[in-house]
Amino acid sequence: MSDSSARTGTQGKKAVHFGAGNIGRGFVGLILHNAGYEVVFADVNAELIDALAATPTYLVHEVGEGASTSTVDHYRALNSATNEADVVAEIATADIVTTAVGPNILRFVAPLIARGIEARSTDLPRLAVMACENAINATDILSAEVFTALEGTTLAGTALSQRAVFANTAVDRIVPGQDPAAGLDVTVEAFFEWAIESPPFGGTPPVIPEAHFVDDLAPYIERKLFTVNTGHAAVAYNGFAAGATTIAEAMAIPAVAAEVRAVLEETSALLIAKHQFAPAMQREYLEKNLVRFANPQLPDTVARVGRQPLRKLSRHERFVGPAAELAERGLSAEALLRTIAVALTFDSPDDPQCAELRALLGKSTPEEFVAEVTGVAPHHPLYARLVAVVAAAKR
Repeated sequence: MSDSSARTGTQGKKAVHFGAGNIGRGFVGLILHNAGYEVVFADVNAELIDALAATPTYLVHEVGEGASTSTVDHYRALNSATNEADVVAEIATADIVTTAVGPNILRFVAPLIARGIEARSTDLPRLAVMACENAINATDILSAEVFTALEGTTLAGTALSQRAVFANTAVDRIVPGQDPAAGLDVTVEAFFEWAIESPPFGGTPPVIPEAHFVDDLAPYIERKLFTVNTGHAAVAYNGFAAGATTIAEAMAIPAVAAEVRAVLEETSALLIAKHQFAPAMQREYLEKNLVRFANPQLPDTVARVGRQPLRKLSRHERFVGPAAELAERGLSAEALLRTIAVALTFDSPDDPQCAELRALLGKSTPEEFVAEVTGVAPHHPLYARLVAVVAAAKR
């Protein structure tokens, strides 16, 4: 294993990153560090922030093909719950703000970002704000919340665009649950992708060598969501049904691997039809991801990957989203529907959404369940199939 701790090119630059968890430290924080930014981690987890503040370095172990170990240093850590003023001051003088907190938490960090932008000197370049979440156009969600927080201030309306630029991103790196004994060190897969839309920057994007800037982000977002996220969750749900504990164990079961491949064949058909991806390129991407899921050095569990099944079964998420679009095009979604059926049986005792799922299945008619959970309307070509899947699960 090699050490790849060197940074490049942007000495004196600073990034504030919300979310000091495994993804924040092992992906976004690492890439910003490698780009030469001083990273200021902001999080409400006092124990985690105190540990980072007391430790000058941590390690990121990349496993799989191209394995390496990176040392991350030149960072600071702030508690965004108890030190709001300090976080705002850091944002006011930062070059970049990123998040990896989960789409539902963006509304809580937006007011701090808004205050930081408001406190920013007009002499500074615009602040680059990018939400790195597993959601389509998450930065749009964040920017809307920031805009709301600035209502009634001098930055309301178009004035905000003179202080900050908001760009959507697509992020892809498998970061499994970590060994509690690892401390701040993180184990991640060697493969990663960080795509950022370039038009908002007007030709002067931030310097992040390991990210790539694209004119149209939508195809990259959906390719990742409907291949990596759909596939990963399909392994979890089918693996759980087959009695597997880890994702790698699940992929070693031929029937599970075959079902995951069938799901990704369907989503690939959608991606090729919708975004004109070259079939050979999408085939290579599909095969790469099957190898990623089977990596025994990533000890991820089906319970962790399958958690929050209600969210994962919602209208624009990884199963119903592509299945609906396939149905609209008259293309097969049979494997996706089979995995949706299996997802309805998923039950992890530590996941509140599993209990909520069980309760909804028990008290709702199939039609009510489809409407509430999947958001698919009765006139949609997928609706009757979803109702049949739910009806079978209730029997």
